[in-house]
Amino acid sequence: MGTVYRCAGCGADLNLSAAHLYPADAHFEAGNKGTFSFSWVDDARLQFAKEDRIKPFFETPNYWGIQRKRTRLLCDTCGHLLGYVYDDGPPAMRGHGQFGFGHGHTVSRAPRYRFKIKALNISYC
Repeated sequence: MGTVYRCAGCGADLNLSAAHLYPADAHFEAGNKGTFSFSWVDDARLQFAKEDRIKPFFETPNYWGIQRKRTRLLCDTCGHLLGYVYDDGPPAMRGHGQFGFGHGHTVSRAPRYRFKIKALNISYC
């Protein structure tokens, strides 16, 4: 059957698919140590909570900031924190402008759903 990803808090099936899992060697600005990153999730199984904090934070030794805007991923059943959504995935658009970036000067990025390994119960069928 495949891999089943469940919430470590309540055991609810999160309906995550290994087909949407980024490879372990993929590099992202927000790092990936101790996490699994997916390109798609089932919105019906999760709650999304915006987080906006102003204080110094470090993601990697070469990446830091003052204001952190991100979205928390919570289990829809029990509210357990599972991870965060980041906007450092692959480019979201494939325009016809220079280098395929379209008319804008900024490159819109696809969301990346980063789950903490400790927040999941993983079973292999």
